[in-house]
Amino acid sequence: MYDKTQEQNMEFEAIYESDEETTGPRTLSYIKAKRKALQCRGSRCLVLITVGLGLICVLLLVFIILQHNTITAERDLIKSYKNTAEEFNQTINSLQDNYTDLMTEKHQLQNNFNSLTQKNLELETKVNVLTAEKDQLQRDFDSLGQRNPDFESKVTNLSDELKKNVSKGGNQCSLDGLFVSKKAMSWYASRQYCRDRGGDLVIIKSIEKQRLMSSLVSERAWIGLSDIVSEGNLTWVDNSPLNQGFWFEGEPNDEDGNEDCVEIMAFSSILDNWNDLPCSSKRKGICEK
Repeated sequence: MYDKTQEQNMEFEAIYESDEETTGPRTLSYIKAKRKALQCRGSRCLVLITVGLGLICVLLLVFIILQHNTITAERDLIKSYKNTAEEFNQTINSLQDNYTDLMTEKHQLQNNFNSLTQKNLELETKVNVLTAEKDQLQRDFDSLGQRNPDFESKVTNLSDELKKNVSKGGNQCSLDGLFVSKKAMSWYASRQYCRDRGGDLVIIKSIEKQRLMSSLVSERAWIGLSDIVSEGNLTWVDNSPLNQGFWFEGEPNDEDGNEDCVEIMAFSSILDNWNDLPCSSKRKGICEK
């Protein structure tokens, strides 16, 4: 291989020979000038090549930088997409959990609604039954109200007749198997008094009989009701349980735990007039055979 100087010398010789062929021999100064011109042209070429290479390097550097920025931007974009996808997944999972909870609540509310609907139907049925019973009771009450004046008239006549008999004197008076002692005694003595005469203390199991007894007495009197046999369980003298009572307000109260016998009070205008008191208290007795 030839170095660069040798190559230039060869060019100079070629130029010289060419000139000799065309114009004849040249001077040495001309040859040097020609060589210098060639050297300058080679330097310019070298500079141009260098500049070109530099521009290419600059362009490559710019390309690399742009490519790097593009890759970085794409990487950041991918990372952003990835974060966004993760957020979407979390949101979807949260929405799925909320949906599950809402469906559970919906089923629970549906069950509650069905239960309330069933209870509502049951209550409506009970209301209809109670309404029918109320209507029947109202009709019965109206019927009794129509018969009440006649009944009260009979009770009044019976009461007047009994009071007339009592006013005639004696230890007892009677009306349809009823008689009242004139002497006040304990509940036990009054009951024995009735039994000695083939009867017992009166038993009251209907509102009609209660009205009659209330109209008969002008003062407090014993009736055949007590809880002597079993404390707190009131029974009649025939051992039947009490089903319907006509108690005065606040009674029975078994004051001091010693009120085991029952009296009827002389409130002819008040239907509820029973009272419990100690059996040793002195009262007249209403007897019946």
